[in-house]
Parts: sequence; C-alpha cells; structure tokens
Amino acid sequence: MTGGWGVAAAIIGSLLGAVALLGAGMFAARATKAAARMTAEATRATAQAATEPAQRQADLTAFKEIRDEMKAKIERQNERIDKLGGLVLAYSWTVEKLINRMRDRGVHPEPQDIHERVREHMRTGA
Repeated sequence: MTGGWGVAAAIIGSLLGAVALLGAGMFAARATKAAARMTAEATRATAQAATEPAQRQADLTAFKEIRDEMKAKIERQNERIDKLGGLVLAYSWTVEKLINRMRDRGVHPEPQDIHERVREHMRTGA
C-alpha cells in the first residue's frame, strides 16, 4: 500500500500545487487590473494637469480680446458723446445769437416757446 499512498500523495500534492498556482494567477491578475486602473487614472490626471495651463492661456486670450473690443467701443461712444455735446453747445450759441439779434432789432415779444432746458443752458452754460 505504500506505493498506493505514494501515488495518492503525489496526486494530492499535484492538486494542491495546481490550486496554489491558480490562486497565485488570480492574485496576479487582480493586482495587474488594479495597477492598470491606477496607471490609467494617473495618466488622466497628468493629461488634465497638462491641459490646464493651456486652457487658462486660452481663457486669458479670450478675455483680453473681449476687453480690447469693449475698450474700443467705449472710446467710440465717448467720441460720439463729445461730438454731440459740441453740437448741442453750437445750437445753443446759435439760438442765443438769434435771440439777441431779435432783441437788438426790436422784435417783440421775445420768443416764448424756447424750451426751459435751453433757457437754463443759455443762463448757466451747463
């Protein structure tokens, strides 16, 4: 029986070795999957960190373009306001000169339909 027990022991040993080998293979596969997952996550984080400065630069460039457009628009509006202010002043002076001519020539009564804001501007200059 010694020979039978030896064969049985060899078979049992082989089975245990196979189970151990299978367990080690499963452990290695699991560790490999975890390592691959961590590597992918690290790669994604690295890519995101690498693109962030480029995105910030793109945002800054877009902001500067918007700012420059707004600056130019405000400057154009200020020029237009200045021109309109000058035009109003010119009209006011013209109206005042016409009224003074009417007074000098004795045209009575003085025009009553002059708008109050025009009269105020003629009095104060503002």
